[in-house]
Amino acid sequence: MVDFETVVNTRRSIREYTDKDVSDEDVLKILKAGMQAPGSRLGAEPWEFIVIRDKNTLSKLSQIKPRVKTAPVAILLVANIERAFYKLHWQQDMSAAAENMLLEAVNLGLGGLWNGVSPTEKTMDEVAKLFDLDNENLIPFCIITLGYPAGDYENKFMDKFDEERIHYEKY
Repeated sequence: MVDFETVVNTRRSIREYTDKDVSDEDVLKILKAGMQAPGSRLGAEPWEFIVIRDKNTLSKLSQIKPRVKTAPVAILLVANIERAFYKLHWQQDMSAAAENMLLEAVNLGLGGLWNGVSPTEKTMDEVAKLFDLDNENLIPFCIITLGYPAGDYENKFMDKFDEERIHYEKY
């Protein structure tokens, strides 16, 4: 494990992965991190997760989201609107879960990529169909791909701080 500052400052979008498998233990840790995210209200967290390892399914999914192609594992984050407290703000809860998962991946020495699904209707429909999400209350939000970084990709510090973007009291 690395310290929190290192995790936050080195997380990058990893778009290519080696063939090395990601352990079930690490996937479970990443799922637990997602479930530890703050939600709009305790007990009303809308997230559900579909873990995808099957190469055939990953191949089909890559036809919708090409960056999935080299990942040994992907996790589809699904919003269960019936469990959301604020029915119009579930995206915030889902985003917090996704970022927690990406940070835990770095903590475990893995790379990850947030592949957006929502709010693009066509993509949402295609992903929903692929995973039999035929209930209008189950909304595919994003796909987190996970694996060991390949090629020139790595989690490394890139200074993105820009003091000119900080405003006090008013814009």
